[in-house]
Order: sequence, then structure tokens, then C-alpha cells
Amino acid sequence: MRSRQKINQPTTQHTPLSKRRLKTKPVLTLLAILFVGNIFWFVLWLFALGGDEEVGDDETIVASVDGENITRLQWMAEMERYYGKDTLQRMVNQKVMEKAAKEYSIDVTEDEIDLELSLMVSSSEMDSTLQQLGEKELKEQIKSQLILEKVLTKDIIIDEKELESYYEENESLYNIPTTYRAKLIVVNTKDEAESVLKELNEGSDFSVLARERSVEQVSASLGGDIGYITNQSNVDPAILKALQKLNKNEISKPVLLRDGRYGIVQLHEKMEGRSFPYGEVKDHIKRGLAMEQLSSSITPEMFWKEFDVTWFYGE
Repeated sequence: MRSRQKINQPTTQHTPLSKRRLKTKPVLTLLAILFVGNIFWFVLWLFALGGDEEVGDDETIVASVDGENITRLQWMAEMERYYGKDTLQRMVNQKVMEKAAKEYSIDVTEDEIDLELSLMVSSSEMDSTLQQLGEKELKEQIKSQLILEKVLTKDIIIDEKELESYYEENESLYNIPTTYRAKLIVVNTKDEAESVLKELNEGSDFSVLARERSVEQVSASLGGDIGYITNQSNVDPAILKALQKLNKNEISKPVLLRDGRYGIVQLHEKMEGRSFPYGEVKDHIKRGLAMEQLSSSITPEMFWKEFDVTWFYGE
């Protein structure tokens, strides 16, 4: 394991953790990318296994182009080529972090996960890849990252005065606005919006309709998911205003957007705004400052040797 360092003197200048911890952010992003790749692989695998028994045959034809066939074996080999290594790496890293948590008696609470999620959203640290994850999957990735950070920093000492000083200088970072996670369907006319709303009221799935009917291509490809929104987000004010009136899973009436199109929004999740006192964020601050004392190369792979990892792809 890495040798531990002690920090006993308070610094005179403090940079917000949202900027100081940028070098750890790619780790969480990588975990998210691997997770998304795994989901894609898993869905395709289930699809391949579905249907009659013949689908399990490697020579089963899954597609044909001008009489030239593509077999299931060719298809699966191509998926393994593009997603196999990343998928296996994600699975190994997840197991490694679980082992590390047990080995070093690391515990991650739901409150800690919720705090990290709130801070990520409010500080705009959550990139588009992370926003594509569902709530459960996103929290799992945050938990893995917290385990990694806790293991690396568990023996680093930060002076209490430095922690207090940082909080006093950056208290505004811990005033979290109300946050909404939402889905959106955008259409060109009010009549189209009314038609979409009618289908939704008759039981159509919001995500399916978003993919079929929404003209906003990015969110449409994600089933209408537009991620986490606050009053500080770069989003049409009409969307935010509509969300403020909705209960969880409720769907809005058509709203006129500033570009002249119409939107229908669904509230997926609401996180009430709050201010976190020093006592609740002390460990977060300590961990962030301690991470600054470590190497910029921080990944779960650094524990592979410790936990005797071997895998299909060799070194």
C-alpha cells in the first residue's frame, strides 16, 4: 500500500473542493462509462438468449444484408471486442473495492452517498455520462468512489483548524438548492403536445414516447432523461417552473418553451434543498483535502496486486 502522509499545518489559501478534486473525477466517470457499457452488453446478451431454443446456437442468423448473413457467434464476438474488456474491468474493480472495504473496515452510509450526490449536482461536476445512469446505479458508483477515497486517505491527518477554515471560506458550497431529476418530450406544435399528452394519459410509457416523438435528439435517445436540474442550471425556465408544481412521477401539461416549441416534463425525483452544517460535511472536506496529497493517478487498479487479481486480458 501507499505510504501515508501527515498534514499538521493549516494552509493560508483554500481552493474549493469542486476544483481541487478534479483529478479524482475521471475515476468516477470511468466507472460510469464501464457501467453503461456493461448494461449495453447485458441487454444485448439477454436479447440474444431470448426467444426459442435455436437462438442459443452460435450459427443462428441474427441479421442478413443482401443475402449475406451475420451469425450469433460473429455478433457476440464483435460485442466482446468492443465491450468485453471494459465490462470485465468494471466487474473486477467492483469486487476489488468490496474486498478493500472489508480489509480496511471501511463503511459508506446512505447519508454520505446522498451528500456526495447533492454536491456533485449543485457544483455541476456531474457530466453527461453520469447523468445517464439511473438513481440506483449512480449511487453504486458514488459508493465505489467513496470506498476508494476512504481507503487511500484513512491514515492522513488534517488539522482541525484547516477543516474549519475551509468550511468558513466555502460555506456557500454547502447551501444546496432544490434539485429535480426529470424527463422531457419536445415537439414543434401545441397540437402535437396535446396528442402526446393524450397518449401518456392513456397509459403510454414516457420514455418510449420520448424516443418516438421528441424532436430534442439528445434527451430523446435517453428516453427523455434530461438529468438533474436546479435553478442554477442552463435550462428553459418554463421547464423548471413546470417541475416545481409536480409531484414524483407526475406529468405536466404542455408548456411553451422559449424557442416556440412545446415541452412535456415528468418529475422523476426531487431532492429538497438544504444547508449542510460543518459537522455533516467535515469528513467530506477532510477526504477532499487529503486526496490532494496523493498521486494524480488514482484508480481501483492500484489494488489489483494486493488482492491477487488475475483476468482474461493478462497484464
